[in-house]
Amino acid sequence: MARSVGAPGRTAVRIEVYIQPRAAMTELAGLHDGIVKIRIAAPAVENAANRALIDFVARRLGVAKRAVRIVGGSAGRRKILELDGVTADQVKAMLEPRGRPAPPAPRSRV
Repeated sequence: MARSVGAPGRTAVRIEVYIQPRAAMTELAGLHDGIVKIRIAAPAVENAANRALIDFVARRLGVAKRAVRIVGGSAGRRKILELDGVTADQVKAMLEPRGRPAPPAPRSRV
């Protein structure tokens, strides 16, 4: 899902995402073929969806937009993002849906 990359002294994480442009709202949407799916309200016209994706991820992580880059797939739905100044654990926490209760633990039948 997320992996650390970069030179010594530089913290960066790469993550693959699948985006769905022109959605009703911008939000995390679970997984698509094992890849994080993000719905983007902006259309995929004149780079609007890419800019909205960068803004959404930066806000979720609490980093500047300049710390989020699309390094692969800028013209497709599958993209590779490189995130500076965060750890893989922070990215994993960011990808957990907010505001939704955790599923209940399975009950054991005795």
